Amino acid sequence: MATPPASTAEPLVKPGIYLIRMLVFLILVGFLAFVLFKQITPAFLANPGLNGLILGVLLIAVLLAFGQVLRLYRETGYVNAVATGATPAKAPSLLAHMAPVIKARREGRSLPGLRAFLDTTAARLDEGREILRYVAGLLILLGLLGTFWGLIDTLSAVGSVIRTMRGGGEAGAMFDELKNGLAVPLSGIGLAFSASLFGLGSSLIIGFLDLQAGQAHARFHNDLEDWLVSGEPEGTVVAPQIASQVPASAKELTEAVERLTAVVAEGANGRVATQAMTNLAEGIQGLVQHMRAEQQMIRDWVEAQASRERELKQVLDRLGRERA
Repeated sequence: MATPPASTAEPLVKPGIYLIRMLVFLILVGFLAFVLFKQITPAFLANPGLNGLILGVLLIAVLLAFGQVLRLYRETGYVNAVATGATPAKAPSLLAHMAPVIKARREGRSLPGLRAFLDTTAARLDEGREILRYVAGLLILLGLLGTFWGLIDTLSAVGSVIRTMRGGGEAGAMFDELKNGLAVPLSGIGLAFSASLFGLGSSLIIGFLDLQAGQAHARFHNDLEDWLVSGEPEGTVVAPQIASQVPASAKELTEAVERLTAVVAEGANGRVATQAMTNLAEGIQGLVQHMRAEQQMIRDWVEAQASRERELKQVLDRLGRERA
């Protein structure tokens, strides 16, 4: 089969728009932090160790989120290079298993099991974002850890104040002593929740970045699927194959009938007539075989179409459940 001419259009769109969204969001977050710098600084200094750990985890998660989007540039460039007729050196790790399918699509062929290849690609994309989901939950847990830590310190300080109070004095003096003793732990109880503030804020940031990374992955997978499916043979392809076989069989049968008619008209001997009958029988048998082959091709095509519709329905159901 001849290789189709190279197309100048690139089937896959690069994920630049998602990187821009992520950068704009981080700039807005940085601007908000700059405006609230005076309020954030005391909260951070209330527990600098744990809050610093939360911000460190946040920085690592931001780099991972950008890495999940940036990695799509290699895969997109590889597929676009193949689609436009170039010969890339090696398939990237994400699409290494798809190399035979992409090559077959470039040559105008199709390989069985395309849906399995696409599902594997989707699973690999989703697996790469598992660490981001874990980090988002980890930031919330670190914030809760700081909250309980602060509550324990506050309650311990309150208990210490109560134990050091002197009994037997006047009520007013005892109340003033209690008030002065509780001033320090109660004034710091708001700062004890600073870890929750940083943890929840960081989780919100990672949640938005993970959302953008997921949209970039979905766009890449959908574009790849559309390009691969567009190269599969449609139902109309079966008709030319059948049309090319039926005339050949009919032609053979017509020739056999004409030879038998000429033999009968000429009054030829029995051996020639037998040979003509044999040719007619072979022609009929060939036509029957072709008809059976064509029926099998039609059944295979109908089953393939039904299987494709079932797979499409499963994908739509899965997307509906994920959105819900």
